[in-house]
Amino acid sequence: MASGGNGSAQHIYGEYFKMMAGVDMTHVPYRGQPPALTSVFAGETQIMIDTLSTSIEHIRAGKLRALAVTSATRLEVLPDVPSMSESVPGYEATVWGGIGAPRNTPPEIIDKLNQEINAGLADPKIKARIADMGYAVFPSSPADFAKLITDETEKWGKVIRAANIKAE
Repeated sequence: MASGGNGSAQHIYGEYFKMMAGVDMTHVPYRGQPPALTSVFAGETQIMIDTLSTSIEHIRAGKLRALAVTSATRLEVLPDVPSMSESVPGYEATVWGGIGAPRNTPPEIIDKLNQEINAGLADPKIKARIADMGYAVFPSSPADFAKLITDETEKWGKVIRAANIKAE
């Protein structure tokens, strides 16, 4: 199982898969996603959990076979590729991004930023571009985003501890 390095998202998502599916795979860390993906192309490793933005063009070109997506449901951009949860119930590992501000930022500024960001995410052109890369937009509130961060930190912390992943 190739990854972009010890402690990378690919490594942690792979360890999560191993735990949930009850399988054993040898982790092979590389110095970044490109060398890990190259190892899959070369047959040095057999599998890699990769971010769709770096592998989707290879999938579309038929150079890489997508076995599953790690989102809870199938993706619009790859409708024939099952979600991992179809085979491993409850598995979900998604990359997300957000925008933060310093702790003491006035609430009215936070609210205005949130409003404008959500408006941008609702723009059909922006939404389509994000979807084309294999991602989905999830407009939310500052409170919902704070909860997401808390929940994700707890979830992935458990995986990191269970797999005994150490910073290098």
